[in-house]
Amino acid sequence: MLPEARLTPYPQPDCRPLDGIRVLDMTTAVAGPVATTLLGALGAEVLRIETPWAKPRSPASALPYRGPGPDEPWNREPRQNELGHSKRSIALNLTTDSGREVFLDLVEQSDVVLENFSPRVMGNFGLEWDALRERNPEIIHVSMPAFGNSGPWRDRISYGPGIDAMSGMSWLTGYSDGSPLKPGNFYCDQNAGLSAALSTVAALMARGRVGGQTVELAMLEGELQLVGDAMVGQQLSGREPTRIGNEHSSAAPHGVYPTAPMLDDPDSWIAIACRTDDEWNGLITVWRNEAVACDRRFATGLRRWRHRAELDLLLSEWTRQSDPVDLTERLQDAGVPASPVMGARALLRDEQVLTRQSVGGLTHPQVGLSPAPQAAFRLSRTPAPPKNAAPLFAVDTIPVLEEILGYSKERIAALLSAGAVSDSLVER
Repeated sequence: MLPEARLTPYPQPDCRPLDGIRVLDMTTAVAGPVATTLLGALGAEVLRIETPWAKPRSPASALPYRGPGPDEPWNREPRQNELGHSKRSIALNLTTDSGREVFLDLVEQSDVVLENFSPRVMGNFGLEWDALRERNPEIIHVSMPAFGNSGPWRDRISYGPGIDAMSGMSWLTGYSDGSPLKPGNFYCDQNAGLSAALSTVAALMARGRVGGQTVELAMLEGELQLVGDAMVGQQLSGREPTRIGNEHSSAAPHGVYPTAPMLDDPDSWIAIACRTDDEWNGLITVWRNEAVACDRRFATGLRRWRHRAELDLLLSEWTRQSDPVDLTERLQDAGVPASPVMGARALLRDEQVLTRQSVGGLTHPQVGLSPAPQAAFRLSRTPAPPKNAAPLFAVDTIPVLEEILGYSKERIAALLSAGAVSDSLVER
């Protein structure tokens, strides 16, 4: 049985690496928000620039309302809460001259503008690099177009599945007897987001020597880094890489195998990988199957790989009788890389995850205490856990205009009346 979920609030450090840096976050979807969320956790003040009428794409999936604030489903959308933490939220109408001027005033007081539009969009707003640099020569402009700011696909748009297809990731994903598949998660977006955060920090480090600059991160090129071995293999051998499912290109057994159903999870599996004779011998020690141990088909690594289909069938018959957690412990004790296959529910109750606070809790005014993973790295003197739960929509518009830009109440009222800014969701 897994222990109950124990979400604990993140301790908030006194010092973070990017304290004093301000980021204007114009990003949408997943890749850009991954970058700005990480920058926020690292200490940057991230101002998320919302469109005043921008409701989330999937309000039907809103998390349960737990109060005490008003019941606003758009503030309880899961992805917004996952990728909106460690930020502030303001709403600007950039299609108006006065809204654009507010944005440029913010550029003067900021360090980074980060967006993941197609290349033509910033120009359509009148916010291309020259306009930003004119207001702040030290500004860093990070763009994350799907295919880059040049080339024949410059102005094409895409979400992750399109990048997966174009990069070759979908071609490599699937089983040998099946069609290409979309990867099961947002590898393209996560990879691009992490790369964008890294390149932003690099540009900030160089700013004292070279001043402001543009940073271009094509999402396609980010994902090409993940399939480099396939391209090298094709170049060296002349053969097109094929889909291999859970198999390994040269080792067996290597896969995910069914196990006995657990009390709270009837669909249970274990991952087992043996790449060396020592690992194979460890598996045999735990398996205690004399027939398999003596079978000449499995006597060497090459033979095991050639007969991997037969070996997988025999191994599956055995793993079906075992609890995945118990079997993992026994295999690990014998030196065999193995792990239970964890779903989200299991992860939130896993002792390794809980002990390291890989996932902690953030308290949201409409959702309550909810899980938020922290970055994979740990800094001993300048920790970077999530700072705050995702802000309510446009909750910081007026404070930002007052505190950062020094606007008078009369000017703010005029901007609100003109629809250039908003402190709440505008219905259209």
